Amino acid sequence: MMAALVSRLLKRGAGTAPARVRSVELWSLEMVLRNGHVLTFSSMLTSALGALYWALAAHSYSDDTVGRNYSAVAAMMLLAGAGQLNMTNMLVRFTPGAGLRSRRLVATAYLAACGSTTVLAVAFVFLIPALSPGLMFLRHPLVACGFVVATAGYAIFVLQDGVLTGLRRPGWVVLENVVFALVKIVLVVALASLAATGILWSWALAVVVAIALANVLLFARFLPRRGDPVRDDRADTSGPTGRYLVADWTAALFWLAATASLPIIVLNRLGPSQAAYFSLAWLVAFSLYQLNSNMGASLIVEAAHDPSQLAAHCRLVLRHTLVLLACAATALCAAAPLILRIFGPEYARNGADLLRLTAVSALPNLVVVAAVSICRAQRRLRLLMGILATVCTLATVLSYVLLGPMGIAGVGAAWLVAQTTVAATLWWCRAHWLPGYQHAADARG
Repeated sequence: MMAALVSRLLKRGAGTAPARVRSVELWSLEMVLRNGHVLTFSSMLTSALGALYWALAAHSYSDDTVGRNYSAVAAMMLLAGAGQLNMTNMLVRFTPGAGLRSRRLVATAYLAACGSTTVLAVAFVFLIPALSPGLMFLRHPLVACGFVVATAGYAIFVLQDGVLTGLRRPGWVVLENVVFALVKIVLVVALASLAATGILWSWALAVVVAIALANVLLFARFLPRRGDPVRDDRADTSGPTGRYLVADWTAALFWLAATASLPIIVLNRLGPSQAAYFSLAWLVAFSLYQLNSNMGASLIVEAAHDPSQLAAHCRLVLRHTLVLLACAATALCAAAPLILRIFGPEYARNGADLLRLTAVSALPNLVVVAAVSICRAQRRLRLLMGILATVCTLATVLSYVLLGPMGIAGVGAAWLVAQTTVAATLWWCRAHWLPGYQHAADARG
């Protein structure tokens, strides 16, 4: 099926191109799906192991403890995401063409992300009484130190995936994330005697293991060294500019704030038990968003390797991913209560509607992710910031408003409305961002 779809797309623009050129283009089209599928498999496997992790946590700790610790983990992800300065997307975009500069590029990104994340984590710990009173347990000196180190480490952990993706090593992304998930699973049970902080410590120690494994592989084997072969001359060898980094980071902050702040908002408005029900239902449904994100990352990598194929890659990703999303969303909607019953009957009773609404919202999100990925590949920074600022502001405001009358299901409704509104606008105006569309429209006219 994949090969047939690739061949049809290739024939549209093949013309009289030499057979060798068509062969290279065919391989490039297959790569964008293969890498996206491997990254998606990684996300699915990680989500499954994550569900097992939280199921064990739900049975080993009280609902209140799960809610508070999930919110603490969400805060850690929010701070790490902000502190890594969106270097992950930068590494996905520019590592493919960096060549012998890639070691310096990665080391600089690590240093900047680790330093800025540490500063943010320390500031957050001091401001917890004002920002999130429900996380006061993080103010204990030992727990605070562990939280800061874990947050800085998680920033590096996130960057590693960007480097491996940019190097076309998605299989190692799978291995790294599986190791991280398995270590967490073992530790969350082993540390249950710590009661209030066992969940948080299981994340912190697992991050250390994953960082050590991935960076030994990166610097010893995968990153090009002096004397290695020169990269493909079709690749975009340009480097990141300050303007690109600032604009891309600003855009990413909107997405990060909209997603990572949700558990904290629910905790503060509805309490720790509802935060627990929200968090696990959201975790399951958000796996579909990861599918979109992974296919978008693969699109960016292949555009960096061969910018001339961006239009064909984009059409292929949109059509192929839409089919997968429709099947997955249907399955999640039908099986929502059964899936959440893994965590306990209260999770199924409270979270099924949230899971269904969020799963459906992933369908319009595909268009949003495609537009964002193309903007990153083509350095269309104003449009990139505009798209993410609009969708994230709308989703966050609606989530806050609908939490009162609808409970945690209001978050799913808010995201469905926000994603559908922005996706419909983008599709109506697709001639302004979808590669090849305006040319095709002119040809038909």
